[in-house]
Amino acid sequence: MQVPSQNHPNVTVGSNTANVTSAIGMQETAGSVRARRNTLFTKTVIWVTGLVCAAFLLGSLAQAWSNSQLARQVQQAQQQLQSVQAHHDALAKLASYYSNPAVIESEARQQLGYVRPGEQPVIIVSPAQQSAHPASTRVATSSTHNFWQAWWDIFFGNAGYTGSK
Repeated sequence: MQVPSQNHPNVTVGSNTANVTSAIGMQETAGSVRARRNTLFTKTVIWVTGLVCAAFLLGSLAQAWSNSQLARQVQQAQQQLQSVQAHHDALAKLASYYSNPAVIESEARQQLGYVRPGEQPVIIVSPAQQSAHPASTRVATSSTHNFWQAWWDIFFGNAGYTGSK
């Protein structure tokens, strides 16, 4: 049986494995080793926890940025949809307006110069156009020509007219 030395409690008498560092006070006690181990473990846990939190924070920031980009795109698409719907509504109103037979007839008369059978067209000539087109004034004022002769005069001038009926 080994009896501890009275000078140093960690040194046993009769043991060949006496710790030399214990004689000069350099040996670490079990509590300090445990404390150092706990401190290292605690630091490691804190670092790992900090890295995980930083990763979650960066992921959340990236998701928030992505969501803001998508919200901006949705807002632009809604504005574009509203403008297209307004244009569609305007075109639908025009289509319903021009589907009316009275409007079709009015537009054909104004834009294309159509007349109903039996009607006589009236061509109003401004003074500036009157000097440029003397043949058209003769057709409008002359009531002695027949219908086809008036067309002949409009397209070819008065050269083909012989003056006889």
